[in-house]
Amino acid sequence: MDRRTFLKTAISAGALATAGGLAAPAISQRAAARALRLVPHADLANFDPIWNSAYIARNARASDAVASINRWSAREPMGAMIKAIENELVAVDDNTFRWALKKPYPKMLLALGKIGTPCCFVMPARIAATDPFKPIGEYVGSGPMRFIKSDWVPGAKAAFEKFADYAPRQESASWLAGGKSILADRIEWVTMPDPATASAALQNGEIDWWELVLPDLVSVLRKNRNVTVDINDPMGVIGFLIMNHLHPPFSDVRARRAILMALSQEDYMRAYVGDDDSLWKPMAGYFTPGSRLYTEEGGEILKGPRKLDAAKQLLAESGYSGQPVTCMAAQDLANHKAWGDVTADLLTRLGMKVDYAAVDWGTVVARRAQKSPPGQGGWQMYVISQYGVECIDPTNKYIRANGELAQNGWATSPQIEAEVTAWYAAKTLDEEEAITRRLNKAALDHVVYAPLGMHLRHFAWRKNLSGVGRGPIPFFWGVSKTA
Repeated sequence: MDRRTFLKTAISAGALATAGGLAAPAISQRAAARALRLVPHADLANFDPIWNSAYIARNARASDAVASINRWSAREPMGAMIKAIENELVAVDDNTFRWALKKPYPKMLLALGKIGTPCCFVMPARIAATDPFKPIGEYVGSGPMRFIKSDWVPGAKAAFEKFADYAPRQESASWLAGGKSILADRIEWVTMPDPATASAALQNGEIDWWELVLPDLVSVLRKNRNVTVDINDPMGVIGFLIMNHLHPPFSDVRARRAILMALSQEDYMRAYVGDDDSLWKPMAGYFTPGSRLYTEEGGEILKGPRKLDAAKQLLAESGYSGQPVTCMAAQDLANHKAWGDVTADLLTRLGMKVDYAAVDWGTVVARRAQKSPPGQGGWQMYVISQYGVECIDPTNKYIRANGELAQNGWATSPQIEAEVTAWYAAKTLDEEEAITRRLNKAALDHVVYAPLGMHLRHFAWRKNLSGVGRGPIPFFWGVSKTA
């Protein structure tokens, strides 16, 4: 259970994020000022998510919403953009706050309702007022479940109980939006690092639902008459190979282009999903295949036979002279491990000296923040994955190229940033599509990172569960269990 899934379960996130995109309250996103009123209701019912992204808990005040939005905007790129044009965000009284901008922000609902982290969780002001760059230590939110901290065993188990005073909206649930009707009294999330152990536990009825089924165990589970296996989300998961833009050799765009020229997305995807070609798709760009903004503009470098000799020549022109290249890959995430192994082999075939850091995910997260040279605790490459839903448009934080703020190895490109800014200001789908085509080409020319392809994942659950739906993470509302 990763931290983003934990928070969405413990606190409850975007009331606007839906399976079809965004739920759209009948308000104008082009208004530059709006007075927002919290609907007081002891059992949490009927909160209208106007320009907010979470249900307001009992006794919540406008000051809680204001503090939560301020915390969110300190870390979220769209939140920072809104802050830059903000006149004021103030509580008018206990039930009303006013948000005034210097100019309209067309992507306001998208910003507040997106499913990708950081989400705009609404929490008590005293918690929201803590350092936004440090984890919160108390999980008090507004969802239909309560986190039972006394039962928490870090790295082993997290428990949640139904919140009796919660009343869901009278509508169907859709991902993080709509009526969150919890039918189970208690949910326990058990961490089982060994896939074989998890598979056996599911088949034996020791657990009811397995979130991350390894592809090579799918056929085994499908033979069990008490187990259902299905694709969890048709938008899948997208692999990234991140390169450090601050230090050689990848501070030179020619070295980054050499990687694009040489890598085989088929090798990367098959290393994880196996030989079933229905489980993966190539990507000649940065946006999720099948999404409305998917484009292959500028993607020729990723197509066709791989050009290893030409890539070696480009690498030599970049000035690479045999120094070690530190590549990190989390061994506790099966797809990351597979992609790390493929990357190490690719670098070796390119004639590069590989320093393969086979570490856990926590170490990757900590080390990737280091800007020091690779030989002094820094790094040059690492692999990562994101939900496909997080890559359907330029809100994907890894496509940014704003230097010190960029989360992809500190890429810097005024052209990319200009296109991203233009997309946020676009008012029509035609405008968005034209901008995204230019952005895709600019990002590939600069090589903000290397896209590795998209693969599908499976959920598996006992057949005495009903109501299990598709989505990038497990959604427990509407799920029930019979004896």
